[in-house]
Amino acid sequence: MSDHKLGDLLRDGFGIEEDLNCAEKILYGANRVYQLGLERDALKLSAGFGGGMGIEDKCGVLTASIMVLGNLFVQERAHESGKIKELVRELFSSYAEQMGDIDCAPLKERHYSEDQKCQSIIIKAGELLDEIVTRERSKNNNFNQE
Repeated sequence: MSDHKLGDLLRDGFGIEEDLNCAEKILYGANRVYQLGLERDALKLSAGFGGGMGIEDKCGVLTASIMVLGNLFVQERAHESGKIKELVRELFSSYAEQMGDIDCAPLKERHYSEDQKCQSIIIKAGELLDEIVTRERSKNNNFNQE
């Protein structure tokens, strides 16, 4: 794993110049930082999850974070263990506790600004993902590496 963290990459403005949506910033950034090895076509899978799946429902940073956790901590399928559900619950719970919600619309009401857009929403997801990934990788070596 690189020494860089996803939260830092996002804080530095990753994806802004490329006009990536919130979900794309998380998945593309995680691909770089955690060395997921995802090709461009796989990264495009996150496109429809921005803006709370386009309907301001579950925040795109969280749905993309689930993709990252699945890539890192599921060997073949979700039903092989309860690990992915445990990690997703932790992510959602921590995010709701720190940001006040997990849905796009209320998050934007609380944290969106014209100049920063959803940047604080995106950065917080990156930071929480960093915490989970770092901890889980340190527990065992049961993850994908290049």
